[in-house]
Amino acid sequence: MARYIRKPGDIMLKIKDVLQSKSSAIWSIEPDDMAYDAIELMAEKDIGALIVMDGGEVVGIFSERDYVRKVVLKSRSSRETPVKELMTSDLYCINSDKTVEECMALMTKAHVRHMPVYENKRFAGIVTFGDIVNAVIVDQKVKIQDLETYIKGCEAVDFDD
Repeated sequence: MARYIRKPGDIMLKIKDVLQSKSSAIWSIEPDDMAYDAIELMAEKDIGALIVMDGGEVVGIFSERDYVRKVVLKSRSSRETPVKELMTSDLYCINSDKTVEECMALMTKAHVRHMPVYENKRFAGIVTFGDIVNAVIVDQKVKIQDLETYIKGCEAVDFDD
């Protein structure tokens, strides 16, 4: 079972902990690239979204949902439609020092599955709703194991002395 690394004294799991547990690879595409190229890259990397970068700055996210709703349903050509016409540019982002619970609440409220993460005002990576759910599950299992170990240790203490 994976453990997320925390600083001593931290009670809540942070987004930076989730990023540290993931691959550092960030897959991106440029706004003028064609949707077909984006879908091809997502299929190759087995991911559901790409960060759209322009000159080193995050300008949007292009997801499978964007593709289905803005290309497939509108009978557009993915080979002739640039990502900039399809991407989601009104982004919800989160700071790496926020808790996993705060991120989950924001993602749920905003109905988003992918969220850019910033650290010291610089793009640091992306978390998915799956990353967040997995972090919560693993963290709960670790807490349960720690409590069981603590309780078993206390059983050996004789309080009658």
